[in-house]
Order: sequence, then C-alpha cells, then structure tokens
Amino acid sequence: MRADERIGTLGIEIEKGEAGHVLFDCQLPTANCQLPTACCQLPASPLDLPAPPHHPLPMSQGQSLEITPQILLRAYSIGMFPMAESADDPSLFWVDPEQRGIFPLDGLIVSKSLAKVVRSDRFEVRVDQDFDGVILGCAGGSAERPSTWINERIRKLYRDLFNQGFVHTVECYQDGALVGGLYGVMIGGAFFGESMFHTARDASKVALVHLVARLRKAGALLLDTQFVTPHLMTLGAIEIPREDYIAQLDVAIGCTANFYVWPKDEIMPGRVALEALA
Repeated sequence: MRADERIGTLGIEIEKGEAGHVLFDCQLPTANCQLPTACCQLPASPLDLPAPPHHPLPMSQGQSLEITPQILLRAYSIGMFPMAESADDPSLFWVDPEQRGIFPLDGLIVSKSLAKVVRSDRFEVRVDQDFDGVILGCAGGSAERPSTWINERIRKLYRDLFNQGFVHTVECYQDGALVGGLYGVMIGGAFFGESMFHTARDASKVALVHLVARLRKAGALLLDTQFVTPHLMTLGAIEIPREDYIAQLDVAIGCTANFYVWPKDEIMPGRVALEALA
C-alpha cells in the first residue's frame, strides 16, 4: 500500500518534504476533513488496534483534525510517526521515510568495553518508573544534539500512551539519580524507539542493550529507530526500504510480546541482559 493510501485511513492530507520524506500535517483545518471512526475508539489493550475504517466520520466545516493517542497508535501501526520542527513549535507533522532505520534484534553490536560496563552494573537499570524524567531528559538536548523536536504536545501524547500501557521506558540510575534512558511505543511485537539521552557516559548505550535483551526475551520481532545515524550504525542499526519495513511491521504487530517478561519492578543485572543477547 502506498503512503498516501495508508495515511488515507487517518483522514489526513499529504505534502512532500525534504529528503524524500512524506510529511503529514496533524492539524489541518479543511472543509472536507474526515476523522476515521476507528480513531475515536480506545483500544482495549496494546494488542487490540483498530482496523482501517470502512465508514469515516465526517467533521464539521472549519473543524481541525487534532492528533489523539488513538490516531497516534494507528499511525505507528501503518508505519508513520510524528515530529515537530522544534521543541518551541506547537505544530506536528507525520513522517514516513523512504529508508527506515531498524536494529535487527540479533544484530546489536556490543563492544568488549560496552559489555564490561553493562556487566559491572555501574548503572541500576529499571523500566517504566519515571516516564516524565526520561522524556524531559530526551527533550533537554545535549552537546551532540543541542535541540530536539520534543514539544509539549508530544510530551502529553506519549504520557497518555504511557498511562495506557503502550509506551515504555528503560532507565539508568547512578547514586539514585536518573542519568540516562530511552522511551518508545510498543504494539504487539514491534517497538518504536523514539529518543534516548544520557548525562553519564555510556548510560544510553546500556539502556539500549537492556532494551534489546528484553525485546529478544519477550519474543519481539522489530526494533524501529526511525532514522540511522553514524552513532547508531556503530551499534548495529541499518536502513531498509519502506516496503520492506512495512512488511516486517505487519508481521511484528500481529505477534504477542510481553515487555514485562522480566518483572517491571525488578532491577535487571547486566549479566542477565548480556546472557539474553548471547
């Protein structure tokens, strides 16, 4: 299915962006805007996604299509994700890259030095304990990334999805302080990585190792990174064509994977994470 056909299930119009990306305004005030009925339904569980609707629900003239957690889930399930131009820009747009970044779950590159850090338990690794701390850390920027796209609307949307059990975090603590972590959306056996941060060396890498270990143990099939950077390539990320990504996505979201294959409140030893990657 083409990008315009997939986005048609969301009732959103298309515009072309740079670098071959397809951009979708998430709030287009149009007279003919239609909101899919399925997007008004709250999924009963992370595995109960609404199917593409057959009978869209018309909206009144002049009304804008506001992105909701349900629309966000539907977008992920058809291969799209939202971004903002900057943290100060309240508007959002959908992105559908022609080349998609993924981490093959059997292809994470863990160097000897990184394995040593993971095994040392320098960081106390937990999951789903401090969503707000993680997303604020990701939104804060760094020397390598002075600005981010995480605006207030994104923080609220993903907080809502966290409350519903669709968003998860992996967090690294040192001396009781959150010093690194990541967050993403999980649907079935697909994990859509959104962002990561660190204030202590190697903390985000350790979080990634623990994420991949957890996903493999859970039986997940896909770890989406959206884009590939030189840094992510050193850890095993690759690019695949959009069509191949959609094929993998369709299989992954149809399978069952339990993010809490290791208990939510359990501190994960690095040794256990490395054993899961062996």
